[in-house]
Order: sequence, then C-alpha cells, then structure tokens
Amino acid sequence: MSKGDDDHDGDSESLEVARTTVPEHKESTFFRVTFKELLRAGKSAKVDVETVFTHHQTPYPATISQTEPQLVLYTGNVYFYSPYKTTSEKTVVKLSSSSIESYTKVKPVLQSESEITYGPYENTAPFTTEEMKVHCENNSPFLAVSSLRRLVEVSHWGNIAIEENVDIRHTGAILKGSFSRYEYQRDKSGANSVWSFKTLLPAAATDVYYRDEIGNISTSNLHELLDSVEVELRPRFPLFGGWKTNYLLGYNLPSYEYLFNDGDRYVLKIRFVDHIYDNQQIDQAYIRVILPEGAENIELKTPFKVVRGPDERHYTYLDYWGRPVITAYKSDLVEQHIQDFEVHYTFHKWELLREPLMIVVSFYLLFAAVIVWVRLDFSISKDAASESRMRVSGLLEQLQSVHDQRVAAYQAYDDAINKFKSSKDNAAFVSNRKKVDADYKQLTQIITDLQAKLKAEASDTADRVSLNRSQA
Repeated sequence: MSKGDDDHDGDSESLEVARTTVPEHKESTFFRVTFKELLRAGKSAKVDVETVFTHHQTPYPATISQTEPQLVLYTGNVYFYSPYKTTSEKTVVKLSSSSIESYTKVKPVLQSESEITYGPYENTAPFTTEEMKVHCENNSPFLAVSSLRRLVEVSHWGNIAIEENVDIRHTGAILKGSFSRYEYQRDKSGANSVWSFKTLLPAAATDVYYRDEIGNISTSNLHELLDSVEVELRPRFPLFGGWKTNYLLGYNLPSYEYLFNDGDRYVLKIRFVDHIYDNQQIDQAYIRVILPEGAENIELKTPFKVVRGPDERHYTYLDYWGRPVITAYKSDLVEQHIQDFEVHYTFHKWELLREPLMIVVSFYLLFAAVIVWVRLDFSISKDAASESRMRVSGLLEQLQSVHDQRVAAYQAYDDAINKFKSSKDNAAFVSNRKKVDADYKQLTQIITDLQAKLKAEASDTADRVSLNRSQA
C-alpha cells in the first residue's frame, strides 16, 4: 500500500498495514492503515491499495470437452466495501475477452468490449454490499502451485545451491472425455490447456537442471537475459483442467552476491520465493535453509509474516554434528511475495579448515593402519612347512652370495698371474697368491657349513646344489 500527497504529485511512500477487526462485522476482514504523518483537517491524501485474490474465479460449467472454450464465473461486490461513507466511486471490471455470457446490472452500468464499468455511485453508505456476478469466457492458463518446497544450501566455499520441488496443477474446467493428442496437435484444440510456461531465475544462475521422478526433462529452453535467466519449462504432457504434475528445478548461485559478513557475523539475503510463472499463485510454500556446520546464533527476518518451523539437522559428507537447518512456512503467496528475507548467523572462519583437516587425518590413520596390518602375524598356529621353505630360501640366497664371492676370488687370482707375467715381480705375486688362497679357503668353508645346514632342512635341495657344484 502506498500514499501520495496531493500537494506533492509523484511522491509516494509505503504505509504500515495491520489486520484489525470491527466488532459489528466479524465475518469480514479489515486492515488498519497508519499514515506516517497526521492528516490535518481540510487536507486530503491519495492512497493506492492493491489487493490480490486467489482462486476467485470458478469454472462454469465445471467440466468441458477438449474443443470447448472455458467459461468462468466471478463473484464480487459492486461497491467499494469500506467502514466509511464513500462520496463517489466507480468500479471497472477488465476481462480477458469480449465474450461475455452475462453480468449483474446495477445502474448505472456500461459494457464496452472486454470492460464493464459500474457507476459512478454517489454517497455510498458504510458496509454497503451488492453481489456482482460476471460470467464470461476466459481461456487463460489456470495454473496453481499446490506445494512449493524450496531448498537453499549455503556453502562458504563460494556457492549457494537452490532446488525447488514444485507440485503444480490446472485449476480450470476439468477435461470431460478422453484426450486426443492427434486433435491437439492438428487443430491446436484445448484453448485453456497449458503447453509450457516461463520461469525467471536470477541473472547469476548457473548449472540449471529440470527433471522429475523419471529423470531429466529435455523439453526445456534456457535464455540468458540482461537481468535474469529465462527458462521455458514444458511438462511431459499438456495440462488440462484437473491435471497436475511435479518437477524439480535446481541451479547454483555465487555466494558473494547473496552472502555478506562483518567479521564472523554473516547475513544471507535471498528471495523467499522466486518467479515460477506469470501471475503465479502458491497455495503452500515450505522453505529450508541449510547453513554450514558450526553456524550459531541464528536469526530469521522476513518481509512478511511466516510460520517458523522447528530447526533441523542435515547430515552430508564429513559432517560431525550436522548442519543447522532453518524452516519456514507460508500460505497463499503471489508475485508480490517475491521479496528478500534475511538469515543472520555467526560462523568462525577457522571452521573452514575442519573438513580438509579431517580428510588429511583420515588418510594418515588409514595409511598407519595399513602399515601396522601388514606387519602383524594373525595366524593361530605355526606353519612348519612354510617356515622351512623360508629358511631354505634364506640359505640358498647366502650360498649364492658366497659363491659369487668365490668367483671373484678366482678372478683376483687370474689378475695376479697376468700382473706377474708382465712385471716379473715374484714377491708381489706370492703375496697376492697367499691372500687369494686364504680367502678361497674361508669361502669354501662357509659354503660347506651352509650346505650342511641346507641338507638338514632339505636334503633333496642340498643334493641338487652339490651336483651343480660338482658339474661346475
């Protein structure tokens, strides 16, 4: 509601509106409007009042065939319903078509194509009522959102995820008889049916998806505009009166456009509901805001009255005590309710390091457990055969090593002989020979001892080693 002063044309301001009652008319709903300044004697003010009614047009007849036009019946009041005397008034009814079946005639009244004008009426008494009925053709899409479940998930890593679960139905005249897709495609019959509708998302929306219980719905188009993202949604089937469908619409938003902070105090400022279709009406909206784990001192501020639901906890990857969830409900919402609400909360920045540290510690513990596991022997009884094979394998490795050393001694003896042939130094040759002989005897003794041990463990293997040694 806004007020414009006659002395300041063009200036307007919002006024405070509150629900009130009148004792003699408790069956009616009244609102109290409070001016910001006192209206003095002799002065006047222009007040603009906008009222939106939902489900106020009734299909009449209630059922129609696929090819019939839709007729609706509107019931209202000819006069301006007010607790005050009205000096002069005029009511203009604007219709969607000029095809009018009938309407209430309270003189003076004038019909001009798709408009019906009642009045002007002079000096109307307070609380005056006169039923007005208008029966006319209206093939506008009578869509209504039965239930909107809106999920807002806030991440301090730079993203806000939005997902809307929408139950939508056609509240117009119920389809009588069977549906013929052939006639629908050929003659474009079903003037009141809904083939598609357009949803407007924020301009920064990305990663948009549109699906239902079956899976992704490919019959949709997305257009990026200057101030919004337009998504043309086309259900899997056209909607006729009484038909309904359900779908999921999700997208991501950058957090820097909607999340603000002063130190550890954060404010999320985002819409309570968004644009679903033109002239939308939502019977029941349920919103859930998932905040980061560790958020505290949470406060919800809304531009209109809502029902605050119980706080919940949401668990996902790497959560320990869960993420706080704020819930709220609101009935009978229209386009005028597309307004921002605020969630204030405290979040310590060091909480951002908790999940990365949990990952690091988890991997560290995993690797440590694996290291310990591979070094433990969980066998209940000893396996003598396995232990014997391990000892034999060790002895064979030692034999191979000592044998290689003895081959090296042979080579050292050959080198000493070649050096003696060239230098004729008998003293050096004798010294080298004594050293090689000593090493050879020592290595031979070690081989003999290892063969004895090997024969004690596995005589067959020891015999094959001796045979190979003899052949060598």
